[in-house]
Amino acid sequence: MKVKGKHVILSFVCLVLGFMISFSYQFTKTEVAKGKPTERQWTKEFEYRNQIIEQEEKNRLLQQELYEKQENVREIEEELAKGEQEKIYFNLVEDVENLRMYVGEVKVKGQGLQVTLEDASYSPSGEDVNDYIVHEGHLFKVINELYISGAQAVSVNGKRLSRDSYIYCDGPVVTVDGNQFPAPFVISAIGNPEVLIPALNINGGVIDQLLADNIVVKTEKKSEIVMDPLLQTNE
Repeated sequence: MKVKGKHVILSFVCLVLGFMISFSYQFTKTEVAKGKPTERQWTKEFEYRNQIIEQEEKNRLLQQELYEKQENVREIEEELAKGEQEKIYFNLVEDVENLRMYVGEVKVKGQGLQVTLEDASYSPSGEDVNDYIVHEGHLFKVINELYISGAQAVSVNGKRLSRDSYIYCDGPVVTVDGNQFPAPFVISAIGNPEVLIPALNINGGVIDQLLADNIVVKTEKKSEIVMDPLLQTNE
């Protein structure tokens, strides 16, 4: 009876041990099966990797294209800046030439207007003869109006005027920068005649005032007027 009891206990132990070994084997098999990717999973993973590689290649190409476009933009900006710089230089040179023209340092030519002022051909007896001849004030009116209207250069009887010019009346003659000229007085102006002529002819303007002072006035549009530099004229 005692021997049989030991056999029962041993059998029970063996049974439990077998169960544990079987459970452990099944559990391990199941876990391994869970962790092992299937063929479908391998296929999907391969496709994803290929897509990632393709996208990275596209990104690289786009980065290269972006760089090239940025370089093109930079070159265009440099060309524009160069063009603007050249334009600035051109404008500066043009301004210098205009200033030289205004001060009389260079020869100028262009279309313009010629205004001739003459003494009245008839003066009533008993009247003051000075009321019928051209004075410096009449010349000033014409010259000032021409400059205001945009004349680039003005001369009187061929004598080109400068910023330092002076004009005064001396009896029947008018002195311009030390040179005496008798009537008629020819005032030439280089500029747009379509602007200069209307400026002189406005109602109540310069010409109306000259006519009221008994001065004979003639205006003539010129296709070309030439004026030498003041330095050459003075030599």
